Amino acid sequence: MSQSEVALPKRPRAFRRLSSEDATKESLTMRSPTVVVPPKHLMAPSDAHEVAAAMELARHQLEDFSEPLSSPETPPETSVTDRYAFAFDIDGVLIRGGRPIPEAIEAMKVLNGKNSYGVKIPYIFVTNGGGKTEQERCIQLSKQLEIEVSPGQFICGHTPMREMANKYHTVLVVGGEGEKCRQVAEGYGFKDVVTPGDIIKDNPDTTPFRKLTDEEHKNSRARDFSKTEIEAIFVFADSRDWAGDQQIILDLLMSKRGRLGTRSETFEDGPSVFFSHNDVVWSASHDLTRLGMGALRLSLEAMFKAVTGKDLNTTAFGKPQVGTFQFATRLLQQWRRDTHGINAPPDTVYFVGDTPESDIRGTNEFNKEAENTWYSILVRTGVFQEGTKPKFQPKATVDNVLEAVLHGIQREHKKMFKEELDLAQIKLAGTAIEEASNEATPVTSPPAKETGNPLS
Repeated sequence: MSQSEVALPKRPRAFRRLSSEDATKESLTMRSPTVVVPPKHLMAPSDAHEVAAAMELARHQLEDFSEPLSSPETPPETSVTDRYAFAFDIDGVLIRGGRPIPEAIEAMKVLNGKNSYGVKIPYIFVTNGGGKTEQERCIQLSKQLEIEVSPGQFICGHTPMREMANKYHTVLVVGGEGEKCRQVAEGYGFKDVVTPGDIIKDNPDTTPFRKLTDEEHKNSRARDFSKTEIEAIFVFADSRDWAGDQQIILDLLMSKRGRLGTRSETFEDGPSVFFSHNDVVWSASHDLTRLGMGALRLSLEAMFKAVTGKDLNTTAFGKPQVGTFQFATRLLQQWRRDTHGINAPPDTVYFVGDTPESDIRGTNEFNKEAENTWYSILVRTGVFQEGTKPKFQPKATVDNVLEAVLHGIQREHKKMFKEELDLAQIKLAGTAIEEASNEATPVTSPPAKETGNPLS
């Protein structure tokens, strides 16, 4: 067995299949592996089933380090290639303004075997979009693209934040609609989660121009913040109230050890700030791009500098940060190990995105240090528009996601054809050398057998 080959873990192959019309976030947070299915495919698995189920099982394996591994005799049968995979941004690539981009549905069909080669290709979704759990995004995308998908295929900008739940106890989460970001954080394991609404409920004068609605006041949790120390600030999703949220964040940054109502003499005692991504703009339903979380980060850093005279150091996750690509690599490696018995990620990962500053930059920079190849493809259906020169150059630029998928598949089969041709030439050359060697070797008769002298 080679170094890259491993014994396959014996995994439970049973999992649930839930209708996208009936599935809820709560039903998907159970530890049982689950695939979300459009109602029309509920009675029988569709072409997308195999990848969705295998990736879900791999994700459970990846996140459960205590699960023992055992050694089945043979790998499970699969019709999915392990040589390469696709990773997709969602907004501007598959979806725009809540509606599927026309070519996206056809692209999924091609990935799931409806192509001239009859091959199925594994794929995952890597999005900077926040404020929703991976489970909620799974349900949403299953409805939009009408395919079977699993939560295990989704990596959100804030997914790596789950690894910080054991480091910080009391945290402020910012952004998103209603209580969703609090629910995401609690789902990640954070023990004590505070929202801006909680702070405003305790002291309405905190934000002079923002008053809580009746619904917000009802959902916000009462507590005495003069006795609360907030250890970290996490911006999980785009802010719905820049002025109010930035005021609260600045109050904490300039406080003594995250206690509201206090002021640090050095402005260096406040909590750390983490953003789930750094996209300055993003593609929505509007004809022009809209400001994103990266713009809020720039604004906050500029205001902190203006008020304190000091630089503010913040941390961003998501693309183009390397951590997101490392997590994606670990997931794909686990999938390949589970399905093909090879302890290595696919040889090539095609990342399809619409934002040069995050998708393309992140892919290109990670490719420099990755053990495998990460190949960037830029589409014209989102942030990037024809006629502009992207600051970070992709390996390929195409009109839409369907062309991106076809480009990757054709490139792979050209590589395979070349490898087969090179191997055939090597074999042919070896045969020719062997035949030439045989012709050049003289044929000699064995020496005559000596006999006794008959005259002696």
